[in-house]
Amino acid sequence: MIISSSNSKIKNVILLTGKAKARNEQHSFIVEGIKMFLEAPPERVKEIYVSESLLKKSLADKGKLFEKLQELKYEVVADDVFGKMSDTKTPQGILCVVEQFSYTLPEILAAPNGLWMVLEDIQDPGNLGTILRTGEGAGIHGVIMTRNTVDIYNPKTIRATMGSVYRVPFIYVEKIQLALAYMKDLGIKTYAAHLGGRNFYDYIDFREKTAFLIGNEGNGLKEETAKLAAAYLKIPMEGQVESLNAGVAAAVLMYEAKRQRDQLPKI
Repeated sequence: MIISSSNSKIKNVILLTGKAKARNEQHSFIVEGIKMFLEAPPERVKEIYVSESLLKKSLADKGKLFEKLQELKYEVVADDVFGKMSDTKTPQGILCVVEQFSYTLPEILAAPNGLWMVLEDIQDPGNLGTILRTGEGAGIHGVIMTRNTVDIYNPKTIRATMGSVYRVPFIYVEKIQLALAYMKDLGIKTYAAHLGGRNFYDYIDFREKTAFLIGNEGNGLKEETAKLAAAYLKIPMEGQVESLNAGVAAAVLMYEAKRQRDQLPKI
């Protein structure tokens, strides 16, 4: 059992939690919590740390956590040390180092009648995580992000995905303009959520290959990016509200596309 926070493995977990550079250099990220552990692809799990108290509890109830732990190698950590490793105020007692994912743009865009999100400079980890989680629920096929978008492996983002980070393909691109041009060549129609939109989102047909562009929380899409969209769309607003939270706007659009694809006749 590890009883000291000066242990090299513990120090490295803390480093991976706090530093994107370290995560990228080691091609690893941290996940916390029982749900995130149970859903983690076993082949990608590099290290597992379990608090002494959680291990005792799992041995007593012999549930899913106990069953999965029997299949994998793990380190037991004293509760006080685990508290220092954790990025949460009330740790559940289990934490993993997981190998990062790697996708190419052609892989992500290969779906025959796909639905994608294109995110420009999203800064809030919770927004990004929510978009991935909601996107999985809505059946999207991937997320394309600019380099200035928040790190998807940020612990706050990972928590907000609630496991969707394992299943929704994503990629950061150096030049969003080139990615959008490539998508156009593939017959993907891109729609920019934009205050200049003439048509409400629910008046547009999203049953063909579709991508939604969502911009930065404070500034929206850059004009040079928005101009590359096939069309602008808008979400109706009442009162003095000008725009929605990026995660909420993305959810509205993704679920309208899902509604159309589920309920309307195929084109």
